[in-house]
This record gives sequence, C-alpha cells and structure tokens, in this order.
Amino acid sequence: MYDQFYGFEGRPFQLTPDPIFYFESVTHRKALSYLGYGLAQGEGFIVITGDIGAGKTTLVSHLMATIDTARLTASTIVTSQLDGDDLIKMAANSFGVTVDGFDKASTLNAIEKFLHSEARAGRRCLLVVDEAQNLSIDALEELRMLSNFQLGSTALLQIFLLGQPEFRDLIHNSSQLEQLRQRIIATHHLEPMDSDEIEPYIKHRLKCAGWDSNPSFNDDAFEEMFEETKGVPRQLNTLMQRVLLMGAVEELHVIDSDMIRAVIADMAGQPFEYEAPLSSKAGPHDIPQAMYEQQARDDSLIEAIKSDETIAEAGDVAETIESEQSKEDQTPPMSPYYGGKPEYVNNSADDYQKLLDRVDMLEAKLSEHDITLRHTLTMMIQWMENNDELQHSNKAA
Repeated sequence: MYDQFYGFEGRPFQLTPDPIFYFESVTHRKALSYLGYGLAQGEGFIVITGDIGAGKTTLVSHLMATIDTARLTASTIVTSQLDGDDLIKMAANSFGVTVDGFDKASTLNAIEKFLHSEARAGRRCLLVVDEAQNLSIDALEELRMLSNFQLGSTALLQIFLLGQPEFRDLIHNSSQLEQLRQRIIATHHLEPMDSDEIEPYIKHRLKCAGWDSNPSFNDDAFEEMFEETKGVPRQLNTLMQRVLLMGAVEELHVIDSDMIRAVIADMAGQPFEYEAPLSSKAGPHDIPQAMYEQQARDDSLIEAIKSDETIAEAGDVAETIESEQSKEDQTPPMSPYYGGKPEYVNNSADDYQKLLDRVDMLEAKLSEHDITLRHTLTMMIQWMENNDELQHSNKAA
C-alpha cells in the first residue's frame, strides 16, 4: 500500500535480507574487511556475531553477490538444533551433493569427492553457516573436521560462522572447542549503528526503492527513531514500515517526531493522539501560500473563540438576538434537535461555555473512534503485507 502511495518501486524496509539494500555502516565496513581478508586466505573459520537484527545475514548476502562464481563455489545453510550427522548431510545438500540414504562415512566421502572436483576445476568452496548459536559442540566439531579436507597443502573448504552474541561466548569459553579456536583466522562483532548513521541508512534504502524525497523527514524524526531502536537495523526497518504505512493511511508527505511517537505508541498497543499539521499533508509546492495563510487565520479564530473576551462578546450577541426575537416570537425555546430557537441562546456567557465544552467532548469521542479505526486498519494492512512477503519468500525458497 505505502509503496504505491509514495511511488516506490519496491518495499525499502522489508524484513527479508536483500543485498540490494545493503548499507555500509562503520561496523559493517569493518566486518566486510574481515570477510574479505578471510576469503583472501582461503582457509580456516571466520566468525561474525551480532545481536538479533544487526544485519549479519544481509552482510553475507552482499558479499555473496560480489564474489566471482567462476573461482568460488559458495553455499549457505541456516541451522536449527542439529546434531553432527544431520549437519554434515545438510552441508552436502547445500552444495548439491546427493547423500540420501548414506551413512556418515559415505556422506563424508561424497563431500570430499565434490571438493576435489571443484578444486580441479579451479574453484574453492565456501560454506556459510547462519544461526550458528544453535549448533551443539558435536556439530561444531564435525564442521572442524570438514575443514581438514585438503589437496596437497591447499585447503578445500573454508567456513563462515554467523551467530548471536552467545555464540561468541561459547567459542571463547568452551574448553571443548580449543582446536576450533585455533582454526579461526578472523572474528568481528557487529554493533548497532550510531545516531548519525540513521538518516543516511533510511535515505539509502529509500533511494534503492526509487524515492524522490516523498515523503520528506524532519531532523527530529531521525532522533526519535534512534531513541526507539538504538540503531539496530531490523528494528529500524520494522519501525519504518509502520511509519510509511501510517503516512499512506493519513496521506502525509512530511514525517515528523510527533508522528514517529504516535507510531511507536500504536505498535506498543497504547492510546495515542496525532493530528497531522497542514504542512504534512502536502509539500510547499502543492499548497498555495493563500491556503497556509487561511489555515493560520482559522487557527487564530479558534483560539479567539475559546478566549474569555470572545465568549463575553458571544454572550452579548446572544442577549441581543434573544431580545429581538422575543419581540417577534413569544414561544418558549425549543430543542435545537427539533428546530426553532436553540435552548443555549440566552444572556449568559457561562451557557455558551457549556456549549463549547460539549463540542470538545464530542470531538474527543470522535478522536477516540478515529484512533481505534486507524489502528484496526493499520493492523489489517500490516497483516496483508506480511502475508505477501511470506508467500514471496516461500516461492523464492
């Protein structure tokens, strides 16, 4: 929905990792340097860790998109709770080696033959293991054994391990993984982005989707996003999806901090009030200056109506009207719901204030209904978009 409203060519903040949207923050640049160094070495293990949503998978996807497939054969596996034998079979399948019905010895033999054939064709092999924190000690030892395959003095398989912070702790502290630690040639921990990287990150992803400055962002909006997400890329993507969704629903072209706070409250299931200013509905080139001036006059009039002086004036006017009408019509005041002279028209400014209070109460109720409707609509659209992404992912798989 929001991609159509803003004229995007795609969804810039989808949660599925896509190398097209890779953004090189300071910490990602360092990690990429370590990965490049490791590839140049052509052996051993490289370990990249980071918190959930730090961008580990996107980083490696970007790297895989840049490799020369004529010189390097790479495959990626995402692990769950696998034992050593299952992990070996999964690694074989990822390279296209059929091992169905094989025992462990036959599976290892098939993998070795494949690695030798690739080496003779002038290609090295790389295995990327994502979610490595799920691996058991036994499975990690099996990976180490795979790294032992050689042709003469040349290693046939290099392995990248991607995991969450607990995997880094396991590698460093387990006495059972000493031999694996000796094979690690580089390691890096991905940190969240700094506050000054939030704006470049968001604009980079928007530009990759065909953004032409619609919507625009106030500086304080980026500050609010950093405070909420602490610079974690996936959390930023999730927040930005909801921001753009609300922007499309409200037909906004300017994103400010008030809107960001409203989205954050909505995501947390908390009540919120947000009324977009006129300047957010369209850019300065879309609305004539006269309309801005009229809006300013309207705002001033509303404030004046609520002031004591105007209420007193209104009371004087009401008294004059009542006096004139009483000469023509001596009938008692009728309910405003049935026509005739309104009950509230009398010589009391207090009664006029009561009318204003009732209007405020009705506006508050309408605002509550609007918030509920907007929240429901947002959740429905979000569910539909997530379902589309899931179907797209399943088709791609």
